[in-house]
Amino acid sequence: MSGSPVGPSGGWRDRLARSVDAVLAPARTVWTRLRCRQLPVWTHSDYRFPIPDIAAMGIEPRRSDLALWALLGAGNRRALAVHEADRIAYGHLALVHTPAWLEALTQPDRLATVYGLPPTQGFPVDAVLNTVRRACGGTLAAARHALAHGGPTLNLLGGFHHAFPDRGGGLCPVHDIAVAVAVLRAEGFRGRVVILDLDAHPPDGTAACLAHDDAVWIGSISGSDWGVLRRVDETVLPQGDDRATLRALDGLLRRMPGADLAFVLAGADVLAEDQMGNMAMTIDGVRRRDARVARALSDTPAVWLSAGGYSPSAWRVLAQTALVLIGPDHRPIPEGLDPVANRFAYVSRALDPRDLRGEEDDEPWFTEADLDPRLGGDGPTRMLGYYTAEGIEYALHAFGLLAQLRRLGYGHFRVVLDRTPTGDRARLFGNAAGEQHLLWEVILDKERRSGRTLLALQWMTMRHPLGAFPAGRAPLPGQDAPGLGLASEAVHLLERVVDRLGLDGLVYRPAWFHTARMAMPPFTFEDPAVQGAFEALGRDLGHLPLGELSRAIAEGRVRRDGRPWRWDPSPMLHLCAAAEVAGPPPDDNARAAVRDATRFTLGA
Repeated sequence: MSGSPVGPSGGWRDRLARSVDAVLAPARTVWTRLRCRQLPVWTHSDYRFPIPDIAAMGIEPRRSDLALWALLGAGNRRALAVHEADRIAYGHLALVHTPAWLEALTQPDRLATVYGLPPTQGFPVDAVLNTVRRACGGTLAAARHALAHGGPTLNLLGGFHHAFPDRGGGLCPVHDIAVAVAVLRAEGFRGRVVILDLDAHPPDGTAACLAHDDAVWIGSISGSDWGVLRRVDETVLPQGDDRATLRALDGLLRRMPGADLAFVLAGADVLAEDQMGNMAMTIDGVRRRDARVARALSDTPAVWLSAGGYSPSAWRVLAQTALVLIGPDHRPIPEGLDPVANRFAYVSRALDPRDLRGEEDDEPWFTEADLDPRLGGDGPTRMLGYYTAEGIEYALHAFGLLAQLRRLGYGHFRVVLDRTPTGDRARLFGNAAGEQHLLWEVILDKERRSGRTLLALQWMTMRHPLGAFPAGRAPLPGQDAPGLGLASEAVHLLERVVDRLGLDGLVYRPAWFHTARMAMPPFTFEDPAVQGAFEALGRDLGHLPLGELSRAIAEGRVRRDGRPWRWDPSPMLHLCAAAEVAGPPPDDNARAAVRDATRFTLGA
């Protein structure tokens, strides 16, 4: 019988296995660490810009929130180590920016112009600077963490590369990267810094702020030529698509020197759909961009930043950047996932119904006063027989909406309930400068339609009395104050009411064209013919600004098939999934027939 000798060491096969293990152990350790390491992420609820008008410019003020909620909603909670960003100190900002500019930032007119907005007395300087300072603090904290622990970190707001030492511009009041580098230098860091600027716009402020730091290398791919930037390796690709951009990126990465710390501006404004970027990439192309950079940096300490993004897909690109950095074990974000709906559903499940109804375990859902208005004083004790005023205020707090209203300058909130001929009314009041202001008013009822029980939204207004309409933009019909910028959240709140009360959906009769436009999606007109006419109106006159078209309709200046036409507040529906399945399918043929046969024109 032949075989391998076996001795105390276990034989030659065991010795070979141990030798192979010894050789591969370091690689296995690195691979395990890369697979198991959580991605450090910096964010804060104050990252949402407290400027309602900014959404009208196509900028999503909640981009960081939406990205984080999508990541968590898709099941990536264990892959993320989420940190709250602290505010940067003014002493740190002063390492880069002049005293005159830091002082100018406290003036509404100067700060508003940085965001392309006309100066108004209601511009929330303190809240905006709080957002900016937290973003800068997040970039600094992420850089410190990266240097201490290696690997990538992510700040969900940052990359303010258009800020100069003595001025701001392009939505960038101060330069978070330059400030972080200056602070690290002051703390003794002398290593080489690499800045990869993959935003669609040139890093003009970066070049100016870091001009005297010879240990900084700046590489850029952008879609616009703003002239030669000193000490910047820049490639300009107007309308650069995936193929051209990735080819240019490969060359840039080959020229990139080794680094002790890297900053990556992973801009979403490179997408073809972005209104400000002048590039033509796809979301998948951006994913491949980020993956190539991540491989090139490998274990280099790196800070990834959101940079620019001015399209509806900007939050998805930011979330995708995080998924690339998490690695192969990430959970993809479903195509149809709505981050706000997902977040609100999560918060709603955590709410105790007793807190919403204001009752103890043994109390009924309703009282005699709810059944007989004569016993209830000035109004119902519960809205829709369920929500107390305190319960509504508590819910607004839990969903984070009162915090946003505080950032707009309001406080000492109070909810008042009463009845109207069309339904139960809830009004939210807030104090500012010693005055009480109506901020939010909603009238709700229940309605039976086609065998379904629906929550009827009879009326809703959301007002920002401290705000001011930008110069040159007239109020929309029916509007006596600027909006709060919370319309999407309001719809999701109503969805939670539908879910909690076991209803089949929402019905809404829009009083104005613009309110119908803003309700789509998720609402559609119940009558296919009305929906078809609405689509024809968008086809023929949708090129006009929303306010201009809504005013023209309200003033009777729009004609349908050559005849005078007036807006009809027909019912719109937003059904829950079960109700959609149970109900009849939409008549797409009738909708298409009306749309194709209808023509709208604008008269004098």
